[in-house]
Amino acid sequence: MPQTTLYDRTGATVGSVDLAEALFAAPVNEAVLHQAVVAQLAGRRLGTSDTRTRGEVRGGGKKPYRQKGTGRARQGSRTAPHYKGGGVVFGPHPRSYEQRLNKKMRRLALRSALSAKFGDDAIRVVDRFGMDEEPRTKAFVAVLQALGAGDGHQRRVLVVAPAKDELLVRSAANLPSVSVILADSLNVVDLLNADAVLIEQPALARMEEVYA
Repeated sequence: MPQTTLYDRTGATVGSVDLAEALFAAPVNEAVLHQAVVAQLAGRRLGTSDTRTRGEVRGGGKKPYRQKGTGRARQGSRTAPHYKGGGVVFGPHPRSYEQRLNKKMRRLALRSALSAKFGDDAIRVVDRFGMDEEPRTKAFVAVLQALGAGDGHQRRVLVVAPAKDELLVRSAANLPSVSVILADSLNVVDLLNADAVLIEQPALARMEEVYA
C-alpha cells in the first residue's frame, strides 16, 4: 500500500498516511485518459453556433438577370452560396458535442490521473487547512507556500476538500490559479491541469469510498 507524508498547514511533517492502492498505485492507461479528456472538453462546448443556408437568407425570389443572351453564366438566385450575403455551405448548426463514457472508463481514467500525479510527486496530504480560524486569502497563500505549491498565481493548484467549506472557498476565491473541488466531484481535466494537488486528509476516505 502506497504511503505519503502528512503535513500540517505550516508545512511541517506530522506523520505519514496510507493511500488507497486502487487510486494511487493503479496502472496509468494513457489511451483511456486521452478519451476521457476529449469527452470532458467536448461536453463543455455549447454547440449553439448557427449559419443560414440558402433557404434561410432573405431575398432570392427573382433571377439576378435573364437566362440567355448576356454571355454570362446562368444564375437562379442571389441566395446561392457564391453570392455575397448568400447561404453558407456546410456551416455549423446547433448540435450536441457530448461524448458518452461508461462508468467503468470514467473511474479508470480518474484512477490513472491520480496515480500519474502521485508518481510525479505532485500530491500533498494536509491534516487540515484551518481556514475556519483565519479565513483570509493572505493566510491561505501562506499555507500554499509552506506546502511548496506556489502563491496561487503561477502554479496551478487543485485543492480537494472532504465536504463543502465556504470559508475555504472564499479564502481561495481571489487566487486565479487555485481551484477548490469536493472529494466526490473529481474530474480528469482538473487533475491533469494541476501542478500541485492538495488533499485534506478526511477527503481521502471519501475518495476511496466513491472511486475505489
